[in-house]
Amino acid sequence: MKPNDDNGRLPPEERPFRVLVISGSDRRQYNCPGVDSKSRTLMMRMADRLPPEWEIDVEDLGNVYARARIQSCNACASTAMALCVWPCNCYQKDDKAEPDLMWDLDMYARLDLADAWAIIGPVNWYAPSSNLKLMFDRLVCMSGGNPREELIDHKDPEKAMALEHAPGWHELSQNHLEGRTAAFFCYGDAGANEMGEDGRPKKLRHKAWFDPAAEPFANERDAYAPLVWQCRYSGIEVPDTLWRYSLTGEGLPYSEDQAEDMIRDMDFVRGFDDWTDAFAAHVAAKGKVPPGRWRAFGYEPPGHRWADAKLAWRDVRMRIGMPREGSSPAVQQHLGLNEDRTLRPKESTAEQVGD
Repeated sequence: MKPNDDNGRLPPEERPFRVLVISGSDRRQYNCPGVDSKSRTLMMRMADRLPPEWEIDVEDLGNVYARARIQSCNACASTAMALCVWPCNCYQKDDKAEPDLMWDLDMYARLDLADAWAIIGPVNWYAPSSNLKLMFDRLVCMSGGNPREELIDHKDPEKAMALEHAPGWHELSQNHLEGRTAAFFCYGDAGANEMGEDGRPKKLRHKAWFDPAAEPFANERDAYAPLVWQCRYSGIEVPDTLWRYSLTGEGLPYSEDQAEDMIRDMDFVRGFDDWTDAFAAHVAAKGKVPPGRWRAFGYEPPGHRWADAKLAWRDVRMRIGMPREGSSPAVQQHLGLNEDRTLRPKESTAEQVGD
């Protein structure tokens, strides 16, 4: 059933189950690859297999020419957890200067609305795809993020550092999506036709530099371990049985390992269908998840023009080497740690050093 966001305002017992299925490959046929990904095929297959009375939300994170990308996390939490706002306020919807797919697709609200997430994607260089990693980097705010940006004047680092030590911070800093289920299905080809019989890439000249016995994972599903553990750290349940890896396309050239080839690999397809059925059974048995106190669904970011003006003045002062007295940038400057005074911050640091 197509999702109806209005149901998100109902008590859990009065609304249908809702799940979000995500295709995490970077490929889309509307970009230079010219061919849709296997994960998109699997996403649509899963959506068709889940109970028809459930609301099934689907999203493909693949790159499309001229569409917004998921912007990188700015690591605000490393300055102060209170500077990392829930939902992320480093970017905003329909921003022409820094277009962000997370906001343009309302991903924070859709993750909030769902009882469970099913994430499907390839293993690229022993890791998740760039887009999946970017999405989860941007979800740092679900784990303890500040739900009240007005307390830090939108993005004031010094006020955020102070808030982190204030008496009420413990109540504000919560796992905002706690209780949901996340399931991960990743797949790979074990190097396709690039691997030799000795387990090394055929093209290597310095074969001693690649020891097959020392490859990172005994179980390839561990390529997604950072995402799984981020979920568990944030109060999202990831049952072991719903975290799986499956092999398809081993020994084949990439041109012969497309979605239409994968779907004829019956062992692979049976394994995926079994994962889908296990996901549905777990979600149904667990029941619907009540929303958190501070929701991304229905959230309207507050205006912050005056706060931006004050932050712009702070920025100017740092560029000319006059940061706020007592601030971390001021201390770092006094100690000669970063030497980050420049009127050209967008340019290469290599060009700035020595000015």
